[in-house]
Amino acid sequence: EGKVCTFDCVYCQIGKTNLLTKERKSFVRIPDLIDELSVLPPLKIDYITFSGTGEPTLANNLGQMIKAIKKIRKEKIAVLTNSSLMYREDVQRDLFLSDFVIAKLDAHSQKIFELVNQPIKNIKLDTVIQAIKEFKSNYSGKLALQIMFIEENKEYALEIAQIAKEINPDEVQLNTPLRPCKVEPLPKEDLNEIKRYFEGLKIISVYEAKIKEVTPISTEGTLKRRGKV
Repeated sequence: EGKVCTFDCVYCQIGKTNLLTKERKSFVRIPDLIDELSVLPPLKIDYITFSGTGEPTLANNLGQMIKAIKKIRKEKIAVLTNSSLMYREDVQRDLFLSDFVIAKLDAHSQKIFELVNQPIKNIKLDTVIQAIKEFKSNYSGKLALQIMFIEENKEYALEIAQIAKEINPDEVQLNTPLRPCKVEPLPKEDLNEIKRYFEGLKIISVYEAKIKEVTPISTEGTLKRRGKV
């Protein structure tokens, strides 16, 4: 199906969304996932992360997959999400099973939200923000807020930072698109200026983060996710 998502972000490294949807369905069979994990060579792994070619919480068996992995692996589970479906109780239940949730927030207003993230109709930013706040108050794991700054939203860094402080995540990941895509990244100087607005929160800037070695389970699959093949 290609990229399946609730957003069509202007900066997405995977490219344009093939199917813009809010409908949850099964994309990967649990036996297939377990088969792939069971043949992994010995690796030092910090997290087994759900990212996907699109939005991971669109998988209606996400919770079942997390449970299945925890039965055979000792590593912690992380989920990258664009936050769009976090208002749903079934999605929250699935995410509660993980150890680390990295939630996206790129805007402070509906106008900028639609400009940068290009969501499917009827997703309201206020609902997304409230859902992240409620999730944080009930989640026993680690929550990070991931914010992608580009030319279109950099002028609203203060307003986005104020929302971030209300959410009070365990960390904030300040990004700009360094991987190949249609949008130019902000220079390091701009991101350093933006960082000042988030004072009081634990900040990880993409320009300062230590790049960890990543060992892909499937080289071809990883290249596809990154839009290289």
